Amino acid sequence: MNLEEKLKKQQYKEIWQQYCGFLDLSMDGYMKIQRRLMEEQIRLWSNCGLGQSILKGKHPTNLDEFRKMVPLTTYEDYADVLLTKQPDMLPGNPVIWIQTTWEGGKHPIKVAPYTRSMLDTYRNNVTACLILSTSKEKGSFDVAATDKFLYALAPLPFATGLFPLALGEEIGIEFLPAVDEAVNMSFSERNKLGFKMAMQKDLGFFFGLGSVAYAVSLSLSSLTSGGGGGIKLSSLMKCKPHMILRMIQAKHRCKKENRPFLPKDLFHLKGFMVAGTDNLCYKDDLEELWGIRPMELFAGTEPSIMGTETWTRKGMYFFPDTAFYEFITEKDMMRNYDDPSYIPPTYLMDEVRPGEKYELVFTILKGGAFARYRCGDTYRCVGLENREDETRIPRFEYVDRVPWIIDIAGFTRISENGIRSVISLSKLPITNWVAAKEYNEQNRPYLHMYVELEQEALLSNAMSANILKDLLSTYFKYIDQDYRDLKKILGMDPLQVTIFTCGTFEAYEKKTGKKIHQMNPSHYDMKELLDVQEYLNKVR
Repeated sequence: MNLEEKLKKQQYKEIWQQYCGFLDLSMDGYMKIQRRLMEEQIRLWSNCGLGQSILKGKHPTNLDEFRKMVPLTTYEDYADVLLTKQPDMLPGNPVIWIQTTWEGGKHPIKVAPYTRSMLDTYRNNVTACLILSTSKEKGSFDVAATDKFLYALAPLPFATGLFPLALGEEIGIEFLPAVDEAVNMSFSERNKLGFKMAMQKDLGFFFGLGSVAYAVSLSLSSLTSGGGGGIKLSSLMKCKPHMILRMIQAKHRCKKENRPFLPKDLFHLKGFMVAGTDNLCYKDDLEELWGIRPMELFAGTEPSIMGTETWTRKGMYFFPDTAFYEFITEKDMMRNYDDPSYIPPTYLMDEVRPGEKYELVFTILKGGAFARYRCGDTYRCVGLENREDETRIPRFEYVDRVPWIIDIAGFTRISENGIRSVISLSKLPITNWVAAKEYNEQNRPYLHMYVELEQEALLSNAMSANILKDLLSTYFKYIDQDYRDLKKILGMDPLQVTIFTCGTFEAYEKKTGKKIHQMNPSHYDMKELLDVQEYLNKVR
């Protein structure tokens, strides 16, 4: 039976146990599941063409041998096989291929194969997220087949396009607008139609990237206030009676309190889910807009849904049956970045420590392609148990991408190669630079480039920071579709430029005896560089 059938029979305890029972696992129980599924995956992966292209004739027979024989991998190790979609080379038969951006300016896309077993696991874990998003305590939830879901997700072949399809196998929740209609609409068109349908039918669930959810929420406020060709009282005749009453009451309340309309004035969400990066920048505002704290998920193209928060909203838990997890400490991660010949050790789920920041490494289970894969995400362990939700397994909070990748609002993957490509294509007179992810007064992320120009360019006064910003932005948009979408979808201008005095980087190297990391320098190193710049400005 699927979820809908069990709901009809009021099998609530069975539902909770089936989908959310992993939260009751002890550490030993969790690791038994991890090791058992990993033993199956080792046999599948080690004997396929893809696995042997990395193992080069070796055949691990257990987990210890697997971790010794299989090197830490990145997408480059799989690209030849996966981008040409060679199913005979894979450990499991792919039934669908999911796509996303790889690296702007260098690699247009990367794809990931999903087996039927992976999709079954995905379906169960997505359902767990749906249930937990409505939960107020252990065992409680509020889900019905008559619920309505606002569609704010990228369609297939992107990973979020799987969500409504998988959920549809469990329960007949209606998406607004319908998925087969939404895929042919622009972002703005989906928002407007989805909201108008929600006005008529009500709304129970909302899921999207944190940044996208925020943009959609603002557009809903604008539409209801009458802006942008929005909903007016004359349109209410198409709505259900209880929605008409809510709208009238909401307009009266907002007028009385002399404030703009907020989505929470009209809709009373049962569940609100967000995924992607930078959710911490948007959660408080989203809670204010909707009256419910968003529940954060772990998700990605390669692993699908990896984990979720619970009703406490105090850390996320990894599903034990999606992937086998390993962790690299921040110290070892940075040592490996500075010295690529250094092989960082990894730690298992039962070896992580509270307060420690880790780079995640995973092996996809159930016939997945990726083994000991460095996905480029960092997490902080926030606890090994939690009395509030009675868990005895580690929980984590998402930190950011690894320092050598700058991700803005879940849209971009700006790398050192990408920035070098932009500078090369633009032919701008930039001699040195560093790039850092920073946050403005509204706690919104942006890309800050600190650049040093050729002496002649400075002396001519022809290159101001604003001109440089406009020129660089043009080339970022040229090489990176996702960068263009930041402005198109979120209305965000993600770049800020500061021009340094000539000789700043050379003076920094003389003072410190080292070169600064060009991508996301440490806070201490950045302070040193700015101090050098300030000193040079004074003496000149």
